[in-house]
Amino acid sequence: QVQLVESGGGLVQTGGSLRLSCAASGRTFSTYTMGWFRQAPGKEREFVAAINWSGSTTNYADSVKGRFTISRDNAKNTVYLQMRSLKPEDTAVYYCASARSGIPTIIKSRYDYWGQGTQVTVSS
Repeated sequence: QVQLVESGGGLVQTGGSLRLSCAASGRTFSTYTMGWFRQAPGKEREFVAAINWSGSTTNYADSVKGRFTISRDNAKNTVYLQMRSLKPEDTAVYYCASARSGIPTIIKSRYDYWGQGTQVTVSS
């Protein structure tokens, strides 16, 4: 079993930056694809970014390409989401999740374990 704990959310102005972290328990962290999803009020949870087990392959939603960067440190069992040029439409609860997938899948149902989420609010 994998336990995931997100941190780093907060309130930021439009154009600002935040870095989210997700700390994972379990010795098999380095074998999992890791992903970030977000959910705004009244909306479905949507894919944001994913990274494969080695960090060699990433995948991004079109809405965040060029602004967000996902990375991981397997020695620290941590995955990061660096967010730049934030917009009010990025406001959401951000969740990290793990998947037993060899590729950084965008499919939500492939993710087995989820964190509790961290709130990101971008003011205009």
